[in-house]
Amino acid sequence: MPASATDTRRADSRDRLPGPVPPRTRLWLDFVNTDAAAQMPGGDLLRDFEALLAWLRQEAAVDEERGAGIRRRAVLQPAAAAATLVDARRVRAALRALAERGDTYDKVRDDAVIEINRVLGRSAGTRRLDPDPDTGRYVHTFVPTGDAFAGLMIPIVESAADSLISNELPRVRRCADPRCHRVFLDGTKNGMRRWCDMGTCGNRAKAARHRARHGDAK
Repeated sequence: MPASATDTRRADSRDRLPGPVPPRTRLWLDFVNTDAAAQMPGGDLLRDFEALLAWLRQEAAVDEERGAGIRRRAVLQPAAAAATLVDARRVRAALRALAERGDTYDKVRDDAVIEINRVLGRSAGTRRLDPDPDTGRYVHTFVPTGDAFAGLMIPIVESAADSLISNELPRVRRCADPRCHRVFLDGTKNGMRRWCDMGTCGNRAKAARHRARHGDAK
């Protein structure tokens, strides 16, 4: 029997999976999951510029010293800070599309690459290797020159670029729970993970299947 288009696509996806099993998280996916859709009913985690800066600091994408300097600059330049927040949400929207449909649609992937290159191209600065005071490990840092706000999205888009370079998109997917909009990187060996978190969405699905079976038994 000839293989169907679906079977061919599944085989192709398996062939394109990266060899080593990837870790379970990526900065760009965590960034996508800050949006209102993923945080319902809590709302957008990037509700204002201060929240954006706090999130970047929490994720070690901005160190404490630089974060304090940018916070002071935001007070002096509120319009620039507001524009930076708008731009961050624009980047996030492009990356959500990449996470959800980038492995299937060339245009979505190409649009995300254009957005990534737009951010990379406008941000002048220096790449450094510095110790992370929180973990004791070494991390890449980006020190922008000129516009203090311009480099804030650099770690986010570089994380997405790394996933594209490593061909990880077949492992990136949205949670199978239709009520959940969170995206994740499947780090399981067999590449069959369906839920963003087994303790929440996975358990809800198990409970729903149990109720359905119990109802049928009646």
